[in-house]
Amino acid sequence: MDVVMPQLGETVKEGTVIAWRKKVGERVEKDEPLFEVNTDKVDMDVPSPATGVVSAILVAEGATVRVGEKLAVISEPGSQATREPGVQETRLSPVVRKLLAEHGLDAAAIQGTGAGGRITRDDVLAHLAQRGAPQRKVVPFSRIRKVTAERMALSWRTIPHVLQAVEVDFLPVEEVRLAAAEAWKAKEGFNLTLLPFVAHAVCAAIREFPNVNASVEGDGLVLHGAVHLGVAVDLGTEGLLVPVVKDAGNLGVADLARRMRGLAEKARDKRLSADEVSGATYTISNSGKFGTLLTVPIIDPPQVAILSLDAVTKRPAVVGDALAVRPIGVLAQSFDHRAFDGAYSASFLRRVKEILEGRDWARDL
Repeated sequence: MDVVMPQLGETVKEGTVIAWRKKVGERVEKDEPLFEVNTDKVDMDVPSPATGVVSAILVAEGATVRVGEKLAVISEPGSQATREPGVQETRLSPVVRKLLAEHGLDAAAIQGTGAGGRITRDDVLAHLAQRGAPQRKVVPFSRIRKVTAERMALSWRTIPHVLQAVEVDFLPVEEVRLAAAEAWKAKEGFNLTLLPFVAHAVCAAIREFPNVNASVEGDGLVLHGAVHLGVAVDLGTEGLLVPVVKDAGNLGVADLARRMRGLAEKARDKRLSADEVSGATYTISNSGKFGTLLTVPIIDPPQVAILSLDAVTKRPAVVGDALAVRPIGVLAQSFDHRAFDGAYSASFLRRVKEILEGRDWARDL
């Protein structure tokens, strides 16, 4: 039986074989992990489609192949396994040859991470860093960081970004959140944060401003019926993942909090499926815990907008004709100017602000 690169999500076109779990000649059971694959969405183990013996491995670790491409062969138990084809002799680019010559390096001592085991410039730099270069250290990007860098650079080059921001008085939210905090923590096992309240307000405002929940395709705008809310999760130096709360517009604050918590835990444990990081129609990024004042988020295409929630802190505010101390925070939205104009974005932000400041949040918990 042929083993092919599976379709790991609606928008996934290719994957990178990170590691083979079995060697040629080894027996594998159906649904037993056969190889690990990385896409632009997630890392995951792919199970064997059948029970048998791995008779051929056709793609080396580190190779990127398209969906449906043949990767390996599984033979019936008892059949003669074929020998794993060796990776072709490493081909060196002029840049790599120059680096090797300059530093007196042996190519055989360097593990290549390029297609078919080819040694890349980054491989040589990483090898030099491991030798203890005295003045600088080169840290290769993780797979997630590399994908994030590529997508964000593409977004910044191709999308005309515009930023708008509003200040929000979070007192109505904070009164309810703090009053419920102890009981919530005892029941749910985690803290209730501001993020699900903001998410709920965003979803409510999108009903009145549907162009925010859209994608640019060709010369038109595709409006999405459901709100699939991407929530950025920080993985430290590894990069960023954006799991998706499906049909977020139909969820209350409590359910949004539970879904976000569950997806964030799976993201940090690297247990997300491809579907759980696919299909977002709008994204929220929360850097408030770091004390930031204003963040300019980068749109994740094909979406047309992204919202940043920054730190909510006590500040003096004018209430009526008097000064008061209120929990104030900034909501900043980057939007694609091809999709709509500043007035539309500003009206959407104003509506989100009105909902956060004017809703009776006690009924949502």
